[in-house]
Amino acid sequence: MEYEFTLKFALPANHRPADELIERLGEAGCEDALVGIGQAGRIALEFTREADSARSAIFSALAAVKVAIPGAKLLEVTPDFVGLSDIADCVGVTRQNMRKLTLTHKDHFPIPVHEGSAALWHLSPVLIWLRERANYTIPPELLEVAHIAMQINLAKEASQIERSMHTALVELVA
Repeated sequence: MEYEFTLKFALPANHRPADELIERLGEAGCEDALVGIGQAGRIALEFTREADSARSAIFSALAAVKVAIPGAKLLEVTPDFVGLSDIADCVGVTRQNMRKLTLTHKDHFPIPVHEGSAALWHLSPVLIWLRERANYTIPPELLEVAHIAMQINLAKEASQIERSMHTALVELVA
């Protein structure tokens, strides 16, 4: 099956020139990725990868990037954090249609992870809700990628929280 996802990384301070990074990524097995280097100190790789599962596709891509760019720090796996326009694009409706759906079902629609001038959701629970409650047809590979992306992003955040909690506790106990 073919899976589409993006990996975003912060580059190490001593990273190599862009041309060399792209060459190393290809040699490490990332020839199925479009590479974006528009922001200084960052790199994004948009993959279309054949694999038995989304987990296998994403994990193999992560491993290849770590080989090609030691010290690169994962920032985010997408698709995961999405606004209404992103959700609408995923399921092929207008933003207004999606907004109406969220307002009509405000007691049942998944809770955003951030509310403000623009709300953000994890894509996976929204896709599941749309499939189960609103009878949308959701491609299984999109749902699978969104679920794995969310798990990786949550695990990454949890590990950062754990480190900061550990530091705070050591300071309190010392």
